[in-house]
Amino acid sequence: MQTTWMPHTQEGEIHDRADLPESVFAFPVQRREPLTDAAHVRNALARFDQVEGVTDADRDLAFANIKKAAAHYGLDLRESSWREL
Repeated sequence: MQTTWMPHTQEGEIHDRADLPESVFAFPVQRREPLTDAAHVRNALARFDQVEGVTDADRDLAFANIKKAAAHYGLDLRESSWREL
């Protein structure tokens, strides 16, 4: 699966979620679950099944984005699919 996630490199703190680019979200179209650091990646995994109004294709993309962000932040995932969550 092709991912859309890219690390956020803007200097300084972002105080408004609207200022974040789509590329930092697990669900970029819906702008849900930002993946801006390791803690947010863990939260995205914990809340994955709580995201409503998304298709299986959206979930496939989101999980691929989470895997890419987890690798970037040095986190190990046990799951190989969102269906294992």
